[in-house]
Amino acid sequence: MTPRPPFADDLKLSPYWWDDVPRPTLPPSPPPPKSDVVVIGSGYTGLAAALQTARGGRHTVVLDAHDAGFGCSTRNGGQISTSVKHGYAALAQRFGADRAVRLVKEGQNSLAWVGAFIKEEGIDCDFRIAGRFHAAHHPARYQALAQALAAQPRGLEVAAHMVPRAEQATELGTDIYHGGILYEHHASVHPARFHQGMLDRVQQAGATVIPHCPATAIDRDGSTFRVACSGGIIAARNVVVATNGYTGRLTPWLRRRVIPIGSYIIATEPIAAATMERLMPRGRVVSDTRKVVYYYRPSPDNRRILFGGRVSYDETDPRRSGPPLHAEMVRIFPDLADVQISHSWAGFVAYTFDEMMHTGERDGLFYAMGYCGSGVGMAGYLGTRIGQQVLRRGEGATAFDNLPLESRPYYWGNPWFLAPSVAYYRWKDRSGH
Repeated sequence: MTPRPPFADDLKLSPYWWDDVPRPTLPPSPPPPKSDVVVIGSGYTGLAAALQTARGGRHTVVLDAHDAGFGCSTRNGGQISTSVKHGYAALAQRFGADRAVRLVKEGQNSLAWVGAFIKEEGIDCDFRIAGRFHAAHHPARYQALAQALAAQPRGLEVAAHMVPRAEQATELGTDIYHGGILYEHHASVHPARFHQGMLDRVQQAGATVIPHCPATAIDRDGSTFRVACSGGIIAARNVVVATNGYTGRLTPWLRRRVIPIGSYIIATEPIAAATMERLMPRGRVVSDTRKVVYYYRPSPDNRRILFGGRVSYDETDPRRSGPPLHAEMVRIFPDLADVQISHSWAGFVAYTFDEMMHTGERDGLFYAMGYCGSGVGMAGYLGTRIGQQVLRRGEGATAFDNLPLESRPYYWGNPWFLAPSVAYYRWKDRSGH
C-alpha cells in the first residue's frame, strides 16, 4: 500500500494555536507624541514589562511591526521548564558560587512565576503541571542524567526521578530511547491563550498597544529618547527592547549578540484515543538529550501531537520543514506513519553565545532576551523584572542583569556559522555525547 503523503489536503501553514486564538484585531491608534515608556515588541517579554509600568502609573506604549504576538510567543510548543541550560558546576566555574546559585534559582523562579501569574490574573490558558519526560537518546546520556540527579547541590534540588528503560512505556510508547528523567513540576500551556490573557490585562491597565507600527530608529536627546516609528516620533523617558529572536537593525549592538534560530513545529491530524493513550499515557511534555533537540507534547484536548525541533540551519518554509519533522516523529512513533500533518509553521527564538538569557540596561535602553528556546516561562518572568527595573523597584533585580553579553568577530546578525555547528552537533548526537 502506498503510504499517505505527510501533509493533509487542508494543511494550514499557520500555528495550530491560532485556530483557537486568531491574532487580535486591535483598533487603529496613532502613536502619541510622547509617553513615559515605549516598549518595542508585543510578545511575552514586552507585555509583561508593559503590565508593570502601566500598573505602576507610567503612560506606556507598545509597538510591534506585525500583529500583536505575531512572533514566537504564539508559535512555540507551550512547554515550561526551569529554563537555565547550564548546571550549577559549570556556572560556578564561570561566575563563582554565589552567582551560580542565584542563576539556577532564577530558572526555578521563572517556573513558579508562570503558575502564580496565571492563577493571580485568572488567565484561562490550559495551564497544567504535566511533568516533563527528558528522554536519553543514548545509554551514556541516561547515566549522565542519573549522576546529575544524584549530585544536585543542596538548596537547588528539583523534584525529579529516573525512569529506566524497562519502565519507559509508563511514560512514552516508544523503544527508541534508553530511559530518561521525569521533572515532576514542569508544565504546559496554550501559548496563544496565555498571550491573549496578557494582552487583555495590559490594555485593561491603560497601556496602548499599536500593531503594524515598526520602530525604525531610536535617538537620545539628553534624558529623553526619540523613537521613530511608521506613525511618527514618540518622545519617551524610557525604552524597553523586547524583540528576542526578531532583533534587527533598530538595535545593532543587541543584534550582534543574539542569534535568531528557526523553531519548527507540526501538529498532527486527530489521532485515535487508544493510540494517544498508548503513545503518551501521562500527557507529559517531552524532550530528549540530543543537542539538535526535538520536543513534543499532546495538544490540550489530547487529540493530536505537536512535534517540534531543529531541522535546518537556513530554512524558513514550513512546507519544507514539515516532512523532516514528520519523519522524525514516525521514527519515534512508527504507529503514526499514516497520520498526516494538519499544521506546519515556524518562528524564531534567540540564542546567545554563552547559552544564557540576558537582562540589563545599556545607554539607557532596557532589554531582556536570549532565552535559548526556554522563553515560555522565562520571557514573561524577565519581562516583569525589566518593567520593575524601569520603575526602579528593588524586586526587579535578577541574577542575569548585565552579565557579559558576548558577540563574535564578523557576526552582524546573520548566523553564517549555524551550518557547521548543526552538522557538528548532529555528529555528537549520533555518537552519544
